[in-house]
Amino acid sequence: MEVIRVLSTLAVKGAFAELAAQFQRSSGARVEADFAPTLALLERLRRGEAADVVILTREGLSEMLGEHRVAAASYVDIAKSWVGIAVKAGRAHPDISTEAALRTALVQARAVAYSRIGASGILFSELIVRLGIAHIVNAHAVIIPSGLTAERLITDEADLAVQQISELKQVEGVEVVGPIPRELQVPAIFSAGCMMATDKVVVAEQFLKFLRSPEAVPVLREAGLEP
Repeated sequence: MEVIRVLSTLAVKGAFAELAAQFQRSSGARVEADFAPTLALLERLRRGEAADVVILTREGLSEMLGEHRVAAASYVDIAKSWVGIAVKAGRAHPDISTEAALRTALVQARAVAYSRIGASGILFSELIVRLGIAHIVNAHAVIIPSGLTAERLITDEADLAVQQISELKQVEGVEVVGPIPRELQVPAIFSAGCMMATDKVVVAEQFLKFLRSPEAVPVLREAGLEP
């Protein structure tokens, strides 16, 4: 059985097991994946780590294209994701439907968990500055270097967790309240491509085609991603 190795951003991890299983059933090839934030993956790729396919933010993949590490002809956008807010299961859902409501929810929270790196963390840190509440939120925030912010809800370290909705949904025992108002954010686009150095071009390109197929759509949506 042919095996391809994928380095992927955490945002698509929730959909990946089912996508890989479906692809194996249809192609006979197995997909092995390793997940990390895009910035961490870029560092690993620049140090020479090998992979057949990479799934990164659009910006990250563009960097790999510019450095001639990813084949330009293989580039595909596979999904987009919005930054959202989650609470521990069973807790009250704050109103975050408007800018004013979101500001109130963030200020009243005992602690907000967000990540230092990654698209969601960058967006949120800039957003609270624009809203004029960075000093209030950061006084009690739980800022993690990387990983899943919603895990801090389970341990009761935070009342609210901020991250890509697809990442929030990966943690059991939490509930997604909804997206931050869409007029306050730009969705993250996740893109994929074949590494120039791969010797498994045919299977790698088949996998990329599958990620854009109608069969992949419900799996991506269930994981909180928009194809």
